[in-house]
Amino acid sequence: MTENAAPFTQQERDAVYRAIAERRDMRHFRSEPIRDDQLKRLLNAAHQAPSVGLMQPWRIIRITNRSLRNEIHTLVEQERIATAKAMNEREDEFMRLKVEGINDCAEIFIMCLADKREQHIFGRRTMPEMDLASVSCAIQNMWLAARVEGLGMGWVSIFDPKELGSLLHLPDDASPIAILCLGHVDAFYPEPMLQMENWRQAEALETVMFENQWDSPSNL
Repeated sequence: MTENAAPFTQQERDAVYRAIAERRDMRHFRSEPIRDDQLKRLLNAAHQAPSVGLMQPWRIIRITNRSLRNEIHTLVEQERIATAKAMNEREDEFMRLKVEGINDCAEIFIMCLADKREQHIFGRRTMPEMDLASVSCAIQNMWLAARVEGLGMGWVSIFDPKELGSLLHLPDDASPIAILCLGHVDAFYPEPMLQMENWRQAEALETVMFENQWDSPSNL
């Protein structure tokens, strides 16, 4: 057995499952800087994500200009207000939620879909959205790595992609997928924040697990 085929120890397996279980979409941050070596580990973790046809469709923009960060926050705030209005009877409740930590966190990264994706056919001929699935895997890798490093990360999706793409000078066939807030935190939420705020409760596994066909309960 080669070294990279050796089984993980029980302690290593427990650590992986702990990171998955304790990962949280964070909104509350402290502003002190993150070490460069930590940032590079997180970015390497993202870049090691699986991707359909090995197309690696993610492009990552680090935001270091404070004025640009403020402009990004303005776009998010505009969409937050528009989203609240679309909530109708839940508008006031939504406006009380803290949905982002852009002005508080140490780092902002924009995760984007690359341009020229039409040239990649492998695995996408009938399912072109698999490039988006691949970028989501990169985000999840980064999220889990952040949790292991003791850093909080939040995924902000409340923005107009065309406006943000224009602000960042993206090519016409590229698209921003996520604003990622990264930083030190005082504590990780004991459960998902939206669950803590009684916005929505998480589904139990058995409600989403089927067998052989849709809506046929699984025996697992």
